[in-house]
Amino acid sequence: MTEAEMQDRLINVDEILATKFPGKKFSPWVVKLIKRILHVDELNEIIRYADKESYGFCEQVLEYLDIKIEVEGIENVPADGTIYTFASNHPLGGIDGITLCSLVGRRYGEVRMLVNDFLLFIKPLAHMSIPINKVGGQARSLPEAVNKIFSSDNQIFIFPAGLCSRKIKGVIQDLAWSKTFILKSTKYNRKIVPVHFIGENSKKFYRIANICKALKIKFNIAMLFLPEELLKARGKTYKVIFGKPISPDYFNKSKPASVWAQHVRELAYKL
Repeated sequence: MTEAEMQDRLINVDEILATKFPGKKFSPWVVKLIKRILHVDELNEIIRYADKESYGFCEQVLEYLDIKIEVEGIENVPADGTIYTFASNHPLGGIDGITLCSLVGRRYGEVRMLVNDFLLFIKPLAHMSIPINKVGGQARSLPEAVNKIFSSDNQIFIFPAGLCSRKIKGVIQDLAWSKTFILKSTKYNRKIVPVHFIGENSKKFYRIANICKALKIKFNIAMLFLPEELLKARGKTYKVIFGKPISPDYFNKSKPASVWAQHVRELAYKL
């Protein structure tokens, strides 16, 4: 890979701000502060090391950060050509996605993920990411893009909570799961695999998230600190538990899709 090609892969805060806030001017000190909060230099060092694409990139990130993953229940999900929707809790907001991309991609083939649209600026992951805007309005093409990916032959993993877990009544847990993965998986005859990722972020992260909630700040400020949480994960060990695939026929009309979504959430947490 040439230096020019590598430069194109790196995270560019000016590009992000210009894309997400078109026409808005940011003073140099604000841009510098954002870069510091996002740990852009450290993230770009990882990208320089991890020069592969897709799940290979994710494997290299785990290697760079010396993160170990314990996997349980993978035998529940045979790699026999079945197309799955892997639905997981979202405790970390970074390493959990990287880990599932690595595991699902390596074992089951090409993988796609529904993610925060900021991940499109992580170039090695952009082609496999279906963006769900968290800043600004949803793209009009989103429903079509979601239908296209669920009707494809690609494996999908999704964090139905949308946001990473929060500390609620003293317990680290997801918010309510969105019903989209139920509706689309049943429509396109995909088996759903509940997944439980065991881990948590720092006390600082949950403190920031709770302060923002108390002040009714709409912008997800805590999201800006997820790169810091990723770097803090260096040298840690996490556990991922795969449940048994659930046939789309299981999710019948006896309950609304929103109720079935919380049912799968409960199954995941019981693993």
